[in-house]
Amino acid sequence: MDTNKAIVLDGASLTIEKLAAVVYENKPVRLTDTAVKKIESAHKKICNIIESGQTVYGVNTGFGALSRVRIPSKKVKKLQLNLVRSHTSGTGVPLPEEIVKAVLVLLANGLSNGYSGCRRAVVETLVEMINKGVYPVIPSQGSIGASGDLIPLAHLASVVIGEGEATYGGKRYSGKMAMKKAGIPALTLEAKEGLSLINGTYVMTALGSLTLRKAETLNKLADIAAAVTLEVIMDSKTPMNPEIHKIRPYPGQTATAANIMKLVEGSEIIESHKYSDKFQDAYSLRCAPQIHGAVKDAVRYCRSTLEIEMNSVTDNPLVFENSVISAGNFHGQPLAITLDTLGIAMTGLGNIAERRIDRLMNPALSGLPAFLSPDPGLNSGYMMAHYLAASISFENRGLAAPGSINSVPVSANKEDYNSNGMWCARKAWQIVNNTEKIIAIELLCAAQALDFVKGLEPGTGARAVYDIIRQKVSKLKTDRVIQKDINAVIGLIRTGQILETVEDAVGKLEN
Repeated sequence: MDTNKAIVLDGASLTIEKLAAVVYENKPVRLTDTAVKKIESAHKKICNIIESGQTVYGVNTGFGALSRVRIPSKKVKKLQLNLVRSHTSGTGVPLPEEIVKAVLVLLANGLSNGYSGCRRAVVETLVEMINKGVYPVIPSQGSIGASGDLIPLAHLASVVIGEGEATYGGKRYSGKMAMKKAGIPALTLEAKEGLSLINGTYVMTALGSLTLRKAETLNKLADIAAAVTLEVIMDSKTPMNPEIHKIRPYPGQTATAANIMKLVEGSEIIESHKYSDKFQDAYSLRCAPQIHGAVKDAVRYCRSTLEIEMNSVTDNPLVFENSVISAGNFHGQPLAITLDTLGIAMTGLGNIAERRIDRLMNPALSGLPAFLSPDPGLNSGYMMAHYLAASISFENRGLAAPGSINSVPVSANKEDYNSNGMWCARKAWQIVNNTEKIIAIELLCAAQALDFVKGLEPGTGARAVYDIIRQKVSKLKTDRVIQKDINAVIGLIRTGQILETVEDAVGKLEN
């Protein structure tokens, strides 16, 4: 491993970009010398507690409602093994490997702060799993978002001790076999180490962070789609005038207006109706800066929360210089509220894109052939693409219902208020992936609409979008299976080709 290219895990400097570099670019990770010293220092304090016979929660007591049960020193290791085994009780579809890898990174980064009391070997094992590609199979259901993501993280911890299941080299194995194939020794857990591995918000943070990264990209793509739609239905760029946004200076609103102005620059289409008597365009275009902008501002807030969380210590109890304190940093409420916000914002972004798709379909609103077919009636054109967008929009509206307002008490009412943060993360992930599909449909339909605008050159941004889409999707002349068209544009979004092509043409877009 080239340590010079490794992402440093020190509990303080991790960002969403660095996390993405590890997950998607396979950058290696390493601990800093300072982190190692902090980890070792905290572990010595735990060893001293065991030797002194002092009673400390999670070190030599039971857990949750069983916290008053004192555990003899000779059974401390068994206590940690039992904790991991009993909590490995999740169900549901396994989380994608990209999420699991992010969980490993965040867990190693959190433990590197040196407030957890585990051995250096525990954190180094996580680092090896990241660098060698051992990904625990983690069921998606089980976390209630307080006391951390206990059940999902127990499935991760089970692989650390040579149990459970994991993927390695694209194949699924027992945890023991995956670790053996990767050449990573499984660990026997010591005092507090099982608790340190499972008691944190790392799963919801990982899911939220990668969701947010995609949401930021989709914010730019929504501006691109809106700009092309604005051109082809002959709407005005006047509402993007920067003077308007200076007197209501929300950052997202200003950024959206600037993006759209940049994208339509040089448009002969817009110049052709400069003196039209059409003064009041529909809100889905006239108010795009205000609506898209509000989403951008919400996403910016979500980023700030997630980057605080990914460099925080969410274990319990916490090992300080002169004391070990049991508190509540594991509680996921900050994330639950944040990820509800992200889901609500991105649902809105998908909804407004669906409204613009409707305008592209409707000849009474667009002036274009019905459903963007050259021969409507015999052909249905992209009629069903709008149905799909509407269906996905319905789904998002249901998923956007807040999860953070729901709480179910557990552990004999010891844990009487739980955040539901993992569900908030899971549904935000689903909403963002759904919104990606709606935006892809708008881009596909807007490109088709451009084919009906004859003799006028679109703006630089629209031309770039059209050209990249036409490399994968030909003009729709007669009816065909349009699922392939939609999936092709989704693919262009996911590989980054649309955004890269457009930004190469017009310059960097703002978020």
